[in-house]
Amino acid sequence: MKSKNLLFTGLITVKTMAKRIIFTHKKHKNMKTKLLITLSLFSLAMLQSLPSNAARVKDLANVAGVRSNQLVGYGLVVGLDGTGDQTTQTPFTTQSIISLLGQLGVNLPAGVSMQLKNVAAVSVTASLPAYAKPGQTLDVTVSSIGNAKNLRGGTLVMTPLKGADNNVYAVAQGSIVIPGAGATGAAGASVQINSLNAGRIPNGATVERLVSSSVGQGNYLDLELKETDFTTASRMVAAINQTLGQPQALAMDGRLVRVQAPTEPQARIDFLAQLENVVVTPSEASPKVVINARTGSVVMNQLVSVQPCAVAHGNLTITITAEPVVSQPNILAAGKTVVITKTLIDIKTDKTGLSLIPKSPTLNEIVKALNSMGANAQDLLAVLQAMKSAGALQADLEII
Repeated sequence: MKSKNLLFTGLITVKTMAKRIIFTHKKHKNMKTKLLITLSLFSLAMLQSLPSNAARVKDLANVAGVRSNQLVGYGLVVGLDGTGDQTTQTPFTTQSIISLLGQLGVNLPAGVSMQLKNVAAVSVTASLPAYAKPGQTLDVTVSSIGNAKNLRGGTLVMTPLKGADNNVYAVAQGSIVIPGAGATGAAGASVQINSLNAGRIPNGATVERLVSSSVGQGNYLDLELKETDFTTASRMVAAINQTLGQPQALAMDGRLVRVQAPTEPQARIDFLAQLENVVVTPSEASPKVVINARTGSVVMNQLVSVQPCAVAHGNLTITITAEPVVSQPNILAAGKTVVITKTLIDIKTDKTGLSLIPKSPTLNEIVKALNSMGANAQDLLAVLQAMKSAGALQADLEII
């Protein structure tokens, strides 16, 4: 009753403030402005004062036993416009076609060599969500296994999808959607956008078997944190016990939180609906720098800091060229004109001075200091690794 009274009082206060603002702006002809001001005040009064990094339990942890399962299958894509597998180089495609035709009542004579260009062997994958019921549909991903050039316009023939226990849980079939595009011209000229050998079939699989899932055992259910953190686990226990009004949660380790729950199915579902919306303030993430060595991308979070250090980074370029030179003897000599190869080696070093990087507690200052060196993305990979080895970079360095 107390919370309802406070809410009612807040609504009256908002209405009173809105009336005062509308009275103050009575001479203003724009009624839209009055409405926006009133709605803004109402929103501010109803919002809870939560920390900026607050999150719900459902955002930080998963309920043990509620998980998806991976499915995989092998199938054939037909209807390709001459861009399928070269059956002479992919014998498994030919074997699959013969097996498929045999199941459909078409028996081919022994020793028949089929030169097909509109069929491709593919791998079909899907993810079976928790509590999926027979009859529901799933999105599937189709990827070429052989040497097909393009799966655009193809149709996947009925393919059973199996789980890790080798049981069939879904059946896939349908037209493939390819996100890429390509064209080939004369003399080997070609252009291609994205991949042409993989695509998706929206709602392409139908669930055929039910996967049993259990939410906890007995009087307890387990919450598994997505990242191991003792501080977050402790704060989650405190938030759950405070919200539920009694000590029902207990941290087993830095990743597992055990909560006492009702045993009756409907009561347990209602309890989970309340539990997953409990607000928790997680601990701050560790400072980390992620480097993608393939693309040269460097990403760092706000907690990264740098100690004072001096950095000198130069590029060493070695160029080796081979030029054909004609060696022609004198007219009166008995020698022959020959072509020899002359090798030239050129070594260049960029002259860069020693750059002083001051202590930088904020991400903005770190970026400015690194940009002042004039290093590109590839140079930053080596610089950051060296700074980490020297102890100047206060962050975890992860290379992907």
